[in-house]
Amino acid sequence: MAILEAKKIRAGYGEMEILHGVFVKVNEGEIVSIIGPNGAGKSTLLKTILGLLKPLEGRVILDAEDITGLDPDRIVRKGICYVPQTDNIFPSLTVEENLEMGAFIRKDDYKNRMKEIYRIFPELKERRKGRAGKLSGGQRQMVAIGRALMLEPKILLLDEPSASLAPKLVQLIFEKIVQINRSGVPILMVEQNTREALKLAHRAYVLAMGRNRFHDTGEALLKNEEVGRLYLGG
Repeated sequence: MAILEAKKIRAGYGEMEILHGVFVKVNEGEIVSIIGPNGAGKSTLLKTILGLLKPLEGRVILDAEDITGLDPDRIVRKGICYVPQTDNIFPSLTVEENLEMGAFIRKDDYKNRMKEIYRIFPELKERRKGRAGKLSGGQRQMVAIGRALMLEPKILLLDEPSASLAPKLVQLIFEKIVQINRSGVPILMVEQNTREALKLAHRAYVLAMGRNRFHDTGEALLKNEEVGRLYLGG
């Protein structure tokens, strides 16, 4: 069953249209990766889904409800959480305060949820009283993802989670993403590390020049000769 569908999305910035009828679908339990060259519209699509951009045309459906055009705060309350590529933590706050900020709309006791975040990211529990701005790049990314998970979202949107990380930390972040997905959270991920993104994806979409170019399972796209030639370096 689809938890999220973006149908025939046209969107952009001002008079500049970036997406030309793009579609994606995420089913319950899936990791879906979006790959493609710079400027393909990948991040624009995530921003449109979250309501940061209003689509010129098309629909966004969350758990069978049309959320097209809603403001971001309403979309977050309905169950979509988003981790942007940059500026995704509060550096002057502690790790624990960052997580608490993620629970700002919860009316119930979120302490058990915080314990679960620390179980996923034990590195953060050890540093929970320290300022987030003093963490390594990989640890900051864990804080950003952990904060998004505090709301127990229906789906998690990740924009370039491995950007600017050392190779060892890239692998760790991908392992955490798989762990989060196996706990029951569907994930839609934009990622420039194309090969790794396809390895962990149940399905993936390739965008090029604001349009869908390929769509298949991650495994099938890894074996696709044209995808390999164009996007995987041979």
